[in-house]
Amino acid sequence: MTDPSNPPAFSFRALPGSPPVEWRISDGLTDYDVAVAEMEARASAIAEGQADELVWLLEHPPLYTSGTSARPQDLLDARFPVHPTGRGGQFTYHGPGQRVAYVMLDLNRRQRDVRAYVCALEKWIIAALARFNVKGEIREGRVGVWVRRPEKPGGLRGETAEDKVAAIGVRMRRWVSFHGIALNVEPDLSHFSGIVPCGIAESQLGVTSLVDLGLPVTMEDVDVALRQSFEEIFGPTVLARD
Repeated sequence: MTDPSNPPAFSFRALPGSPPVEWRISDGLTDYDVAVAEMEARASAIAEGQADELVWLLEHPPLYTSGTSARPQDLLDARFPVHPTGRGGQFTYHGPGQRVAYVMLDLNRRQRDVRAYVCALEKWIIAALARFNVKGEIREGRVGVWVRRPEKPGGLRGETAEDKVAAIGVRMRRWVSFHGIALNVEPDLSHFSGIVPCGIAESQLGVTSLVDLGLPVTMEDVDVALRQSFEEIFGPTVLARD
């Protein structure tokens, strides 16, 4: 999909000769505990040199996860199961209509730099959003990818309203990544009201989705955009479907 003779300005590619990243798409809803067990097993196999890198795209049933920085007071209404997890960050929501991408990459083959890796994930999401003419942005002190909403009420000091469209949470084991990103395509946005998403409670900051932004895109459309943008930054992939 990507011309290797014309690499992008920002790259987080593996060493020359590395095999392509396996690109896996699961249909239906995947149980969270099952997904975590599979991620951990695959990350261990990658670290041992027994498996190739993997990006796993899926959807979960409605649930909340708590990261290593989660504050109990940010769980407002435990209407769905709450899963403690070893990823960084605070509380987040997963559910139908949200594309979760679990990213298992060997940073020994790329860069042993967690900050650079998170930057690569941000650029990946922003590039995918750009394919739908959505301008995603990052903010100092706020994890994830945001979009400006000037049509919505701003903050008390005149700040422009912004909504979060994608979350990022990563974990490393022996320099192999797991967990990853969550992009809101068409989830039930009311489900986010049970938590303070990522610990951010400012009145002008909310949560949105591609459909909420007025884009009638499908999950399949998003998967194509994610794969094309991933290859521009991380290198080639090979498809493997459940």
